[in-house]
Amino acid sequence: MSFRSDDLVDDIMHSAPHTIRVFLAFRMACVGCPIATFHTVDDACREHGIDRDKFLAALNVCVPA
Repeated sequence: MSFRSDDLVDDIMHSAPHTIRVFLAFRMACVGCPIATFHTVDDACREHGIDRDKFLAALNVCVPA
């Protein structure tokens, strides 16, 4: 499984709960946020001023092989 910029934040956290630590490490308060059900990774990174490519790389690194 790999994550893309058009994936919904809530879908990622529900399908792969271990990714929550990545959101927290990037200081993204998406956990429990009602907007997470509508925001894509791209939206969330833009809103939080996070480099999307670095964030996606971190998300994909924590995916078990």
